[in-house]
Amino acid sequence: MDQTGLAPFAAHPGQSRGRLHAEAQSAHRSPFQRDRDRIIHSSAWRRLKHKTQVFVEHEGDYYRTRLTHSIEVAQIARTIARVFHLNEDLAETVALAHDLGHTPFGHTGEDALADCMAPHGGFDHNAQALKIVTSLEAHYAAFDGLNLTWETLEGIAKHNGPLAQPWPFAIADYVVHHDLELGTHASAEAQIAALSDDIAYVNHDLHDGLRAGLFSLEQAACLPLVGDCLAEVDTAHPGLEPRRRQHEALRRVFGLMVDDVLVTSRHRIDAAAPGSLRDVRCHGAPLIAFSEAMDGNIRTIKDFLFANMYRHHRVKRMRVKATKVVSDLFTIFSADPSLMPEEWHRACQGDATAQARTIADYIAGMTDRFALEEHRTLTDPMARA
Repeated sequence: MDQTGLAPFAAHPGQSRGRLHAEAQSAHRSPFQRDRDRIIHSSAWRRLKHKTQVFVEHEGDYYRTRLTHSIEVAQIARTIARVFHLNEDLAETVALAHDLGHTPFGHTGEDALADCMAPHGGFDHNAQALKIVTSLEAHYAAFDGLNLTWETLEGIAKHNGPLAQPWPFAIADYVVHHDLELGTHASAEAQIAALSDDIAYVNHDLHDGLRAGLFSLEQAACLPLVGDCLAEVDTAHPGLEPRRRQHEALRRVFGLMVDDVLVTSRHRIDAAAPGSLRDVRCHGAPLIAFSEAMDGNIRTIKDFLFANMYRHHRVKRMRVKATKVVSDLFTIFSADPSLMPEEWHRACQGDATAQARTIADYIAGMTDRFALEEHRTLTDPMARA
């Protein structure tokens, strides 16, 4: 560690590659703190409050939304970054931004919009997040987007690893004038954000699925990690009431996943001995990772959630409705772009692909409730225009 307290392979704010549009440094915040604050104050961030995780936003106040999920991911990311003396602010910033590009209705909405956009280059929520922070958030006088640092943009684009071509069009369009070195790994901080996402959503989907009654704790007890943690709770607290028993078990599962990342990543870091952030980017594999055994356990839990939660008949019924809402909106706006708000109608210029991408941007930015209301307004003859 140097005088900043950061590891030599951390993202040092004083060594940031800066912003596409030069700005004076803040007197009180590091570049990555400033990035974080711009994300939190963005319109796209506020909309995450009303975007679904698995359940549609209006189905209950206890279920996760994209906003609460992103906050949970950021908390995990800061914790892991702190252990390795990495830059907590950058890890938190990438975590907070990672879901900005999600459509209404979660992955269901993304799948529907991707189908609509298939003739025009497809749709990818990670690429959309980059587009939001580099152009669609148009509030500043001197530039479009949030003008985030190179390191934050890199983390948004490739926190899940190097990107193989063909790149999603929103990313390909951007890197023409601002190279994010898509063929390399991202910083260790961005890698932390990616694994924190896995830890958060696996655990909270187990919790939300149980709360919704989509599967029972007895069914989940057959899963790796969960069964052992339940047995540990029963030994330590015999006769515990069901709600507390469930919580105690799942928080132990959560802890095992975090501990595994810390132990596995420490071994990888020690073996690679990176002396700089460039060493992290050019290393042949991620430095932040689960063990092989934990990775297998998580895949088993994900398979269980897919079969028992994401494809539960209650969720499937909403998927059908959500798919229709997104597909209908795309069809309606494609036939008559003037039905969109004036600023979006004006932006709907160029050839068919350019117009389709503008329509996709508009729909992707909708919250669950707004998409449902917009669909009702445009398709229900009794609805007020």
